[in-house]
Amino acid sequence: MNLQSLGAAGTVTGSCHLLTLGGQLVMVDYGLFQGDEALEGRNREAFPFGPGDLSAVLLTHAHLDHVGRLPLLVRRGFSGPIYCTPPTLKLAETILLDSARLQVEAYKQDVRKARRMNREGEVPQPLYDEDDVHRTLALMRPALEFGQTLTVGRIKVRAERAGHILGSAYLILDSPEGRLICSGDLGNRESGLQRDFTLPPEADAVIVETTYANRTHRPLEQTLAEFKTVLNSSVRLGGKILIPSFAIERAQAMLFYLKTLMDAGEVPRVPIFLDSPMAARATHEYFEFGNELIGPVREALSSGGDPFKPSGLHVVTSSSESQRLNRYDGAAIIIAGNGMLSGGRIQHHLKHQLWKPSTSLVIVSYQSPSSLGGQIVAGAGQVQVLGEDVAVRAQVHTIGGFSAHADQDDLLSWLDSTGRAHIWLTHGEVSVMDEFLPVLEGRGRTADRVPSRGSVDLTQTHFPGGRPPGERGGARAVVGQAE
Repeated sequence: MNLQSLGAAGTVTGSCHLLTLGGQLVMVDYGLFQGDEALEGRNREAFPFGPGDLSAVLLTHAHLDHVGRLPLLVRRGFSGPIYCTPPTLKLAETILLDSARLQVEAYKQDVRKARRMNREGEVPQPLYDEDDVHRTLALMRPALEFGQTLTVGRIKVRAERAGHILGSAYLILDSPEGRLICSGDLGNRESGLQRDFTLPPEADAVIVETTYANRTHRPLEQTLAEFKTVLNSSVRLGGKILIPSFAIERAQAMLFYLKTLMDAGEVPRVPIFLDSPMAARATHEYFEFGNELIGPVREALSSGGDPFKPSGLHVVTSSSESQRLNRYDGAAIIIAGNGMLSGGRIQHHLKHQLWKPSTSLVIVSYQSPSSLGGQIVAGAGQVQVLGEDVAVRAQVHTIGGFSAHADQDDLLSWLDSTGRAHIWLTHGEVSVMDEFLPVLEGRGRTADRVPSRGSVDLTQTHFPGGRPPGERGGARAVVGQAE
């Protein structure tokens, strides 16, 4: 039972686990690195295996940092099955096509700039295009259903509810070497739109995410009170209220809670612009798979209502309409992608609004420390947006309680069910994992960090203190971030 990490070891992006189980090579997720140029450079790394050697790919959910390199895998020769839950297939189609389109557009723009300097040949090709995405979608099999078992060679695969986003699952893999559980991303039991994760069985080894393993989130009641206070004070300023948001789960949660607060008269009714075509498309899937959602949302859907349509909602489709929002006069809420401020329409809103004291920037998503969002959260007085230096004079608010990720209490509750399984930590900043290790050891559990290079025996290898050779030190966590 061996693991080689191809992403998310010591960081929260690019998730990928290459596993050798039952004499087979299988991959769990193959996500895109996002957040800064150094990390994004890893997207072009050569594979440490032949694509034809893979028996199958297993997906936990459809976020870009878990599925975003799949078309590259197919472009390089993989033609085997990609197993996922039915909602993950639907959402992955939306996300991957959008990713391909953005890459091709960025490539064309870079080529135009390079031509002026006679350096056209230096522009790297897109990782993949829409044709690669369609070939990838043709390989995807929505055969993972919660509670049911799928046979992949000598491996039995069972998907269970992870509670993170629509269709998210953790995977129980039974092979002749033992039982391994891969958490994927686990959900926050206190808030979010998904029903809570189910508890896992005992296992021999567990690979678990640690995005917020060193803290606990605010209760939902307190989070909504904070959100209400921020919105009311921001409306009084009379400027734009910018909410950068992931297209899946966070955008729908923002719409749901805005509708809840406005219908209750706790927040003024101001125009709301959903400036994310991908979020608008993804919201349709919430109607089809409403059985996965929390009670109030399910009830609204079953009665024919739309829990994601607050009063005054406008869905922005074209880029020209998005740009016209910068000339809109008066208070307005703009929900725009992407959630980490590393691209998408939120950037041109930041360019035009971030320098105004009347603007409010409400951070409700995780920000990588080195990313644009991370710089703003850390208090930078000036940042670069779309190639221009922009002063940060807006009111910046960080609300962590809307996180779709499990906090420390959630993780401990989930891990307690796994018996004496050896725990491998991934999908987290190194400093966060190093804070979590003694907590686990205090509960009698053995745990290590997943090394970012090389392979490990998941059931027998143990590095004292959870620090594999060459894996010492690490990035500092940014306190008060949201995901």
